[in-house]
Amino acid sequence: MNVLSELLNNKMIICPVIGWTVAQILKVLINYCMTKELNLERLVGSGGMPSSHSATVCALATSTLLHKGAGSFEFAVTLVFALVVMYDAMNVRMETGKQAIVLNLFLNNERIRKSLEENSKVKWPELILKEYVGHTPLQVFFGALLGIAIGIIVCEFC
Repeated sequence: MNVLSELLNNKMIICPVIGWTVAQILKVLINYCMTKELNLERLVGSGGMPSSHSATVCALATSTLLHKGAGSFEFAVTLVFALVVMYDAMNVRMETGKQAIVLNLFLNNERIRKSLEENSKVKWPELILKEYVGHTPLQVFFGALLGIAIGIIVCEFC
């Protein structure tokens, strides 16, 4: 039971969890404001404003900075981890989403599908690849600000 108590009181675990949760709730609210449709998939889906990846890793790095200091190896690890995750969300995963858009257009075009089926004798299924997987720089930026703010608030005031 002592381990559970320690985990629940570890702000370097609590901050990232809160960062992710708040970012995901904000995604639902922002999406609702923009579309006037309640899309609860946004609670767990990737992509969108703000980046929950950025909020999570920046909350972790901020709480580590505040508890371990700027010169600690723990902060160095969490900072590098945060930079890699944000780079990946903004670049690699964003490109994956762009590719999914093109592939969806290509594979779900009736003329192209018929041609592929006639030439390959294979029935092509309806494919819908997930297009909303990455983040724009602005989404990453606001996710990072959210994570930093949550790290400061939780560590300093809770």
